[in-house]
Amino acid sequence: MPKLHRKDDGKPLRAAMARAGFSIPSLAEATKRVDPDGKGVSPATVGRLAGQGKTARGSCELKTAWFVATALHEETNAPLQDLFAMPNGSTSNIERSTPNAEEE
Repeated sequence: MPKLHRKDDGKPLRAAMARAGFSIPSLAEATKRVDPDGKGVSPATVGRLAGQGKTARGSCELKTAWFVATALHEETNAPLQDLFAMPNGSTSNIERSTPNAEEE
């Protein structure tokens, strides 16, 4: 599964958190409410996604981005695509195999 990349080094995420009045721990807690399993995203992971320093993380799993964006969307109406971007498509144009190809 491809990882999603936070946009603009996390600036939109931090701005949405500020508009919603969320700190890192409170956003982590809010993700538990939108997770059907009730686990949510850890405060450490939220901190790495929202962070700017050496420990900041530029990408995350779709599930993580979904929970963070959904929790923020409930407070700010910011959609997932405002906070995270899909990775660029593969630049490879080499065909790796041909199904049902005839032998030469």
